[in-house]
Amino acid sequence: MFTGIVEGLGTIVGVKGQGKGLNFSIKPDFPLDDPQVGESIAVNGVCLTATSISENHFTADVSPETLSRTTLGEMKTGSRVNLERAVRPTDRLGGHIVSGHIDTVGRVKEVKREGDFKIFTFSIPEALDRYIIEKGSIAIDGISLTVNVCWKGGFSVAIIPHTAQQTTMGFRKGGDKVNIEVDVIGKYIEKLLTAGRSVEGRNGRINAEFLAKYGFM
Repeated sequence: MFTGIVEGLGTIVGVKGQGKGLNFSIKPDFPLDDPQVGESIAVNGVCLTATSISENHFTADVSPETLSRTTLGEMKTGSRVNLERAVRPTDRLGGHIVSGHIDTVGRVKEVKREGDFKIFTFSIPEALDRYIIEKGSIAIDGISLTVNVCWKGGFSVAIIPHTAQQTTMGFRKGGDKVNIEVDVIGKYIEKLLTAGRSVEGRNGRINAEFLAKYGFM
C-alpha cells in the first residue's frame, strides 16, 4: 500500500527480457534505508516487488500482465521514473490510499501554464468516469493529485512547482502516456452497492436507505 507521495525520482539502468516479461534494474536518486528483499516499491505508480535491493539500487520483475496494462513496457535504459516505498503503519498518510494496481493508461491532452503552476488535462476511457469526482483524489504515475474538474472521458489537475521538480510531471508533455489509478474506495463502495451483500441481519443490504440511516448521506 502507498500514499502517492513520491519519495523521489530514479533511473532505469538496465532492462532484460525474462520470458514474456521484463526485469528492471533501477537506481534511485535517494538512498534506500533499511533495504529488504521482497518489499514493495511503486515505480510510476505500479507496485513491484524488489527481487534484489541495496542502498542505491534494486531490481524488479515485471509480469506480462503488468506490461499489458501499464506504461512500463515502454520504459528503456535511461528512463526516469517516480519511486515510492510501501507505507508503514506509523507514516503520515499525506496523499490518499494507493494500491499500486493501475486501472488504465491515460494520455496527456494539454499542458497550460498559470504562473508557476501547470494545469494538465488528461483523457481516459469513459468507463472510468464514475470513479472520478471534482476535488477527489487520483494517482497519476504514482503521484497523489486532486482532480480540478472532470467531464466525460477526461479531467484536469494542477501541478505545483514542488511536484514538478520532484516527479516526472516536470517533463510531461502533450501526447505522453501515464499510468492512472482511480480512488479504490469508490470501487469498493460500488461493488457493495451493486452486489447487494447482506451486512445487517439476514435481509439487510447496503443501499441508499442504509447509508442514509447511518449518516453517510
